[in-house]
Amino acid sequence: MDVDGVLTDGTIVVHPDGSESKNFHVHDGGWIRIWRRLGLQTAIITGRQCPAVEHRAKMLEIEFVYQKALDKLPVFDQLIEESGVPAQDVAFIGDDVFDLPIIRRAGFSAAVADAIPEIRQAADVTTKAPGGKGAVGEFIRFLLKEMGLWEKALEKYNR
Repeated sequence: MDVDGVLTDGTIVVHPDGSESKNFHVHDGGWIRIWRRLGLQTAIITGRQCPAVEHRAKMLEIEFVYQKALDKLPVFDQLIEESGVPAQDVAFIGDDVFDLPIIRRAGFSAAVADAIPEIRQAADVTTKAPGGKGAVGEFIRFLLKEMGLWEKALEKYNR
């Protein structure tokens, strides 16, 4: 998944000391945790670098985090190699032109509701929720149902 505009609403708050903060939606985090509890892998590929992203990824046990990925396709290829998951088995969610190469290459892709038109057109599905407002959680729920893992996910959630 991308971060800015996907896990966040795209707003970047720059503080007087130069540090940045981002808002993450609790629903996205909860569903990422359920995904992980099912033994499924997660990754972030983002063009920016921010300590908040690294911290959030650690909290959610996201095992692959690639920041400063200005050209995302070579990083996606690196992810494929490091994870051992073939591209056709990868699901990706994005919002902007920098995500387009991965949207086209991943086995299944989603655009957040407020993604640019080119991303919405290229993606297999578009979420109802905009970026940073539960779109990742919505996509995960969709995937779990399509994969036949919905009941198992609910069991993990209700523990």
